Amino acid sequence: MTLSTSTVLRDARRIVVKVGSSLVTNEGRGLDEQAIGEWCRQLSALVRDGREVIMVSSGAIAEGMKRLGWTTRPQQLHELQAAAAVGQMGLAQMYETKLRENGLGSAQVLLTHADLADRERYLNARSTLLTLLTHGVLPVINENDTVVNDEIKFGDNDTLGALVANLVEADALIILTDQKGLYTADPRHDPAATFVHEARAGDPKLEEMAGGAGSSIGKGGMITKILAAKRAAGSGASTVIAWGREPDALVRLVQGEAIGTLLIAQTQKQQARKQWMADHLQLRGSVTIDAGAVSKLKADGSSLLPIGMTGVDGDFSRGEVIAILDAQGQEVARGLANYAAAEARLLCRKPSGDIAQLLGYAAESEMVHRDNLVLSK
Repeated sequence: MTLSTSTVLRDARRIVVKVGSSLVTNEGRGLDEQAIGEWCRQLSALVRDGREVIMVSSGAIAEGMKRLGWTTRPQQLHELQAAAAVGQMGLAQMYETKLRENGLGSAQVLLTHADLADRERYLNARSTLLTLLTHGVLPVINENDTVVNDEIKFGDNDTLGALVANLVEADALIILTDQKGLYTADPRHDPAATFVHEARAGDPKLEEMAGGAGSSIGKGGMITKILAAKRAAGSGASTVIAWGREPDALVRLVQGEAIGTLLIAQTQKQQARKQWMADHLQLRGSVTIDAGAVSKLKADGSSLLPIGMTGVDGDFSRGEVIAILDAQGQEVARGLANYAAAEARLLCRKPSGDIAQLLGYAAESEMVHRDNLVLSK
């Protein structure tokens, strides 16, 4: 391995932290105020250290069950949705209170799979989260269990954590659970099980090691965490699976201490993004830019602004990958379009300040943001 916990977490600037239902609700007995307060203290310490942090928290259904007096997780979808609606109130209030006590603002964000499957909603969700981080607000994300159905459920918040890590291009995903990490077998049943300190995310052997769900409260188990790490690795994020009640776990991890199991992404973040862009062999369209814009993209690493565009070709939608061409028709870059082709044609040669007047709204000030742009070789 060329990486280790000391380098992966110490160098991580954008981190997604996911905490499971059994921890948040103290095995279903209701929201654990002390534990949530402790995580919020650590989260605020990470933000003060210059990190950008997003929390993905389970617990709404479990808290709703407690408030409704239910002792077993219901099977009917409408009952799960009702429990989520009741529990979400308490969950959001608890995080708001505890983060505020530590000098940090918070925002509740509820997502469904449909939000991340649709290009425009994907970009909207990404823009919202990045804007919150820019303003020093910590987003607390949960699946929108009040409206989901079997076709659009993430199924577990480990998967949601990985998808959020991909969405914001996080450097690391930390999954806090009720286990110390990954073992070669279930240590509750196999005394010969040994602890896995470090492995490669996506290694098929990891899935063989993982057992079933360990709690009647949560939906997932170690297998969902292994698969989440594999998914997060696709965008270059390494994953740590650690015990949520380990003292100062988050702070110690970012200081480089080896806690839990580290599952290393083999592809670095920028390499993953470049590969993803390169995989789009058939693009839906392109924009042509002037020499000044070409220079800014290549020399300064700037975003592509509408004023530098001289023409638009094709019929693409917001969120699709487009080619960026110079005056000779050579591809100089490619990236995610913030505006559809018809809108882009209206924006050619126009300053960003005119976008709202021309279109009636302004999604972004750039046609392609530099974070969503890759220079061609």
